[in-house]
Amino acid sequence: MYKSSIPVFIRNLENLSNLLNKTSEHAKNKKIDESVFINARLFPDMLPLSRQVQIASDAVKGAAARLAGVEVPSFPDTETTFAELQERIAKTIKFAESFKPEQIDGNESKAIVLKVGGNDLKFDGESYLLNFVLPNLYFHTSVAYSILRLNGVEIGKMDFLGKIQ
Repeated sequence: MYKSSIPVFIRNLENLSNLLNKTSEHAKNKKIDESVFINARLFPDMLPLSRQVQIASDAVKGAAARLAGVEVPSFPDTETTFAELQERIAKTIKFAESFKPEQIDGNESKAIVLKVGGNDLKFDGESYLLNFVLPNLYFHTSVAYSILRLNGVEIGKMDFLGKIQ
């Protein structure tokens, strides 16, 4: 469970951070206000880049905490700059790095209940990680990538995947 969660979470957030770095540099080079990217959406009824990053962060900190049986830290969703989004990512990575394998491993059967849209979603630990958290993390990081690519940032698949180890 640990190997399928914490290292994967950290890698995805680091890759997201690198995408934001490239976007910040792109904005400076093209003399485009960063708020154009931070508020950009794929479609009017979808959430902007800032929320995609916030939700990716929430998925990671929530999953790590719930799987380990500790309180989920609360981060206000107030980021409006690349620097603030980077700070949030860094705090989330630091939180994820604080967990040891023994806190996560063995929690495959742990009961996890989430309140989503007023409804209780019930999972065991393994289903929560594999069928809810990881797909959500990949969805929001993919949408963030897509927003940036749609807005002309010169990034590619390897920027999304990160350095292959």
